[in-house]
This record gives sequence, C-alpha cells and structure tokens, in this order.
Amino acid sequence: MELFSLKDKVAIVTGACGLLGKKHSEALAEAGAHVVVADVDGKLAFEFAQSLGSNHLGIGLDVTNEALIRSAKEEVVKKYGRIDVLVNNAAINDMFENPIAALEQSQFENYPLHLWQRSLDVNMTGVFLCSQVFGTVMAEAGSGSIINIASTYAIMAPDQKLYRSEAGEQTFYKSAAYPSTKGAVLGFTKFLASYWGNKGVRVNALSPGGVENGQDTFFIKNYSERTPLGRMADRSDYQGAIVFLASDASRYMTGANLVVDGGWTII
Repeated sequence: MELFSLKDKVAIVTGACGLLGKKHSEALAEAGAHVVVADVDGKLAFEFAQSLGSNHLGIGLDVTNEALIRSAKEEVVKKYGRIDVLVNNAAINDMFENPIAALEQSQFENYPLHLWQRSLDVNMTGVFLCSQVFGTVMAEAGSGSIINIASTYAIMAPDQKLYRSEAGEQTFYKSAAYPSTKGAVLGFTKFLASYWGNKGVRVNALSPGGVENGQDTFFIKNYSERTPLGRMADRSDYQGAIVFLASDASRYMTGANLVVDGGWTII
C-alpha cells in the first residue's frame, strides 16, 4: 500500500470547495498529503482547509488570474518548499439564472457568447495557467503529477434525451461549451505529458461520469437507465482514482485518460 502513500507530498486542488473538489481534497489528505485548498471563495477555502487539519492550507484563487496564481505559488513554496501534485478541478458547468428561460437559452442557436467565453476562460485557460505556473515548479524539481479533470462529455457527445421529462418534454439542452472545453483538456493533457515527460512530470486526465446531486427525478432515472451499473456516481466514487493518479501507484502512466463512469461511455 506504500505505492498509494502521499505522505508529506504537497497537493494543490483548484475548485476545491466544489461538489467533487472537497472529496478530492479529503482523499489526498487521507493519503498523507499536505493539501492546498484553492477556491475562488477564499473564506470557504480557509475554513475547509482547517477542517482537514492543521497541516493544510486554504487560499483564494481565481484560475483565470495569472498574477493571483503566481502569488499562490510563492505562498505554497514558502510554506512547504515544494509542489508534488496539481489537480485541475476548477470548472464551469452551465447554470442559467432563469430556469424558465433555460430551455431557450441553452439551445445552440441561442447560446450566449459571453457564456461560451466564460467556459473557455475557466475550463481551458485556467488549466493552462495553473499547469504552467505550478507545473513549472515540479518540472524544475524533476517530479510531479498533474491531474486534469475532464468529463465523459469530453469523449462522447451529450445525450440530449437525458434532459427530457417523463412527459417527453425537453427541459434543457447541454450546451456546446462544456464538452468542447473538456475535450480540449484531453488534448492539452497529451501535449503536456509529452512535453514534460523528460522532466519527470506525469500528466493524466480523469473523466468522471455524472454525479447524483439533487437533480430532477426524471434525469436521475434517465441517466441511471443508460448506465450499465444502473446508477449515477456518488461524490466519493472518484477518491480512489485521484489517489491512484497522484501517487506512485501510477508512476508509469502519463498522457492517459482514466474514465470512471459506471460504464456510461461504452454504450
């Protein structure tokens, strides 16, 4: 089990106060890492880091702001002297302010440019900047693991039928922004794995399936029926994968996409 140990390693998780970010952070902490809880909400990041224990650090971080990322790097290196793991978890998944207008606004023909650009900024540029700034510390040290959180929608097109009610009415469309940006994350993962392979930095992606989180009953039913394991994911279902990719258990693995989706993408 020592292969899975992260004892005294320093792991940064972006978007760490989100639905999966907390579980990623908890798993890394349980494996022995000093976890840097990075989230756009600095207060929440500080409080969550404290809940993990005294050897963890909470910082406010906007992944689209290069100056803030560089400042965070200095803070982490000053405190711990190293960076071993980066989990690029921060991302935007469309949430429309007005549920009544969501159906029309989510249609490709009507999808707002500012929402497309916002997804590009966070889901793509944020991964680029964090990898560049934090990853350079790893490359200079000659070792490290970067984990980019992608999605099943990076591999397969959204199944719009999932968003139909039991009456057959389309309630929402999955927009082009999320699958496009997550697909780009996979391309970037391969690029960086090749580029930094000779520096000892491994770069892999994790593509999770849909997580049950209070969605409409019809959606949970639709998704579960389409999934070979017959259910949506629990938030804790990705913790083993995160530790695996972060640790020496995956030491000969780079440029790969680990799909953990209950079989959703095989159909």
